[in-house]
Amino acid sequence: MSNDGLNSATVAQPESARSPQQRPHQGLVILGIALVLIAIVLMVWLFRPHTDPYTESVLQLDGDANNGRSMFVMNCVACHGQWAAGEVGPSLRGVSERLSRSQLIHQVVSGETPPMPKFQPEARQMADLLSYLEQL
Repeated sequence: MSNDGLNSATVAQPESARSPQQRPHQGLVILGIALVLIAIVLMVWLFRPHTDPYTESVLQLDGDANNGRSMFVMNCVACHGQWAAGEVGPSLRGVSERLSRSQLIHQVVSGETPPMPKFQPEARQMADLLSYLEQL
């Protein structure tokens, strides 16, 4: 037999031919991948849009902009001005381009931005107001 200077102990085995004891990092890699996937699923679930029942009911309705204008005149003109150009409150011109319908509903009903009070009209009235605001 010829000896090329290599013996069987020095020949590298392919990765797939090694036993699990010879591949110590494979389990860690699989665990790491699993943890990353779990983290992604949790992040998607935690940051999904939360829509409350009131908002859902409003979004299912088609509003009437004329009725929405009446709602606006009765409830919003004092702060936002006759034509929504802003006075005490900000201008609402183009507001539907800056905020989603859900965000607009939240803005109206939450009272989180003083001096705007909490205000929760019936779902139909809110749908009408949204239709009016979308025309500004």
